[in-house]
Amino acid sequence: MDIHEFFKGKTAVITGGSGILCREFAYAYAKQGMNVAVLGRTKSKLDEVASKINELGGKGLAVVCDVTDKESVINAKKEVNNAFGKVDILINGAGGNHPRGTTTKEFFEKGDIENPDVVSFFDLTKENFNYVFDLNIVGTLIPTQVFITDMLDNPGANILNIASMSSYHAITKVSAYCAAKAAVANFTEWLAVHFAKSGIRVNAMAPGWFETAQNKTLLRNDDGSLTERSIKVLNHTPMGRFGVPEDLTGTLLFLTDSSQAGFVTGALVPVDGGFQAYFGV
Repeated sequence: MDIHEFFKGKTAVITGGSGILCREFAYAYAKQGMNVAVLGRTKSKLDEVASKINELGGKGLAVVCDVTDKESVINAKKEVNNAFGKVDILINGAGGNHPRGTTTKEFFEKGDIENPDVVSFFDLTKENFNYVFDLNIVGTLIPTQVFITDMLDNPGANILNIASMSSYHAITKVSAYCAAKAAVANFTEWLAVHFAKSGIRVNAMAPGWFETAQNKTLLRNDDGSLTERSIKVLNHTPMGRFGVPEDLTGTLLFLTDSSQAGFVTGALVPVDGGFQAYFGV
């Protein structure tokens, strides 16, 4: 991996830092010799990532935090500032889907409402929909509000949000997730404009289909074989495979290196094997 001089001595905060994708971001920054604070809900998983960061040449810090709770994020910022000083880069990686906001079927059929084995559109409660929506969009709003104060009068400081293929087009079953990730993409553009005069860049990355703990049951059967949904996904992905976490790090390092991407803001960059570009014909 190439060394980026811009990252020397810089501090990054990664929310959702123990997740499969975000921990790879943390390791990429560690190899640049950066200070990396990983925020999340499970201390043991965060400690594991922080330890690996240290092994790879960075300085790791595990901070337990609920990104939907502003007081929790404020306390997390205090821990990071005490350990590393001001934050230069924020990765809003916390988010994801949850069965609470997912329908059983792709298409509504007569009788679904009365069927106790089917979660239909009409079974999506306000509370469950909000759970998924808040995790993604409120979980991006609050950390941005809290950590961006470190970035004012801090040349090169920037934010990277994690969007999704569903930021472009709705994906069947996961209605709450689609609504939230579309909001993340739009919010990224809004933030980029709002803070442009302050010298703070804000971009987003839209990963394609990656196998993670959250979507494992959607993509694999109990025996490890591909589900019908997986086959559809791969048939719609010109490169014919799922992404692996390392596929994202080049885009991460480019977008957050202000010496290379200093004129890039408000961008949504797909890393998807061609999924977004392909319309099936």
